[in-house]
Amino acid sequence: MLRSLPAPVRALVWVRVLNALGAYALSFLAVLAGPELAPVALAVFGVTALASRWAGAFLLDRFSPRGVLAAGLAGTGLALIALAVAHGPVPILVAIALVGLAFEVYEPASQEFLARASVGEQRHATFAVMGVAITAAGAIAGLLAALLLPFGVRWLVVADALTCLAAAGVAVALLPGDDHARGAHRVRGDGRWRPPAALIRLTVAGTAFAVGYLAVMMYLPLALLERGAPAWLPGLALAAAAILAPLTLRVVRRLLAGRTHGAILGVGTLLLAGLALTMALTTSVSLTVAAYLACTAVNSVLLGRWQSTVADAAPELDRPRWFAFHGSSWGVAQPAVPPLAALAGTFVAAAGAGAFLAAGAAFLLVPLALYKAGQAGLAYEHVGPT
Repeated sequence: MLRSLPAPVRALVWVRVLNALGAYALSFLAVLAGPELAPVALAVFGVTALASRWAGAFLLDRFSPRGVLAAGLAGTGLALIALAVAHGPVPILVAIALVGLAFEVYEPASQEFLARASVGEQRHATFAVMGVAITAAGAIAGLLAALLLPFGVRWLVVADALTCLAAAGVAVALLPGDDHARGAHRVRGDGRWRPPAALIRLTVAGTAFAVGYLAVMMYLPLALLERGAPAWLPGLALAAAAILAPLTLRVVRRLLAGRTHGAILGVGTLLLAGLALTMALTTSVSLTVAAYLACTAVNSVLLGRWQSTVADAAPELDRPRWFAFHGSSWGVAQPAVPPLAALAGTFVAAAGAGAFLAAGAAFLLVPLALYKAGQAGLAYEHVGPT
């Protein structure tokens, strides 16, 4: 499937995969900061990372996607090196803030690059393949983290820095340049950009989806262990999911050609809701794993369609800001998942089941939010084969 995509898209996929191979270090920020500093460190990173996504969108007003993407990756690599050598509360917090401010700069540029390189159903394929490739790279990254962790958390940060710098170099070498400057042609009116109502509602839907997705992903290992699974099973389930996702995408791609993104997202999230609620209500390890793998199969079809919907609906000059605004849904969802899972856990008396219950409720909200977005004027265009 990767071979069917345009050469620049394939190059970008390899850039992102290379970067993802080291993207495990930030999972250990709390360990590096220490128990007393960890809450502040995680809050600083969350705020600065959200700001960096918007910075990446605004930089696209003046610079090409290749330039912004490479600068974001290089900046992240340099900031990670600073973090690896930082000692003491203040230097560590400053370094974490620098990492956060560079961390998401490349994301709007990456999405804009894919949006420019393709249209129609091929556009969805590019976003979907990117998501599946990054997921698979994440599974490999987990194995690399397991090998490096005995040497200390700082070595994980160094390895992450090196993959960021290598990815920046590959981006400069392989991605095509583009001198197109958006800012010179933007009609600014009073100089302030405001998200339209349809984008706000689409972002609400995306936030609900992100809550459900992250709740299942973050709490699956805990839920399996709570239900008596052997210690090796969570890792095996995650590895199986990484293998299943691209296979599913390949099988269903032609079957869904011609369907609107809105219809597929609505039906798909209803399926996810049913699967999440099944995982919440069962105590069977085998049924939990089967439902999780089914979730993975459905998600492999849905993930790229969010970006495709944004790319198809956004005015071309405003597309990076649409990507940044909608992408903020993941930054909002991540800190929201633990308290929502804890709240839901009070009804089912288990943390894992509570997370799955919260996920099911979140997924059920998505079709309603998508319907409201459609009423507000978002066009879910017909996306037949190109």
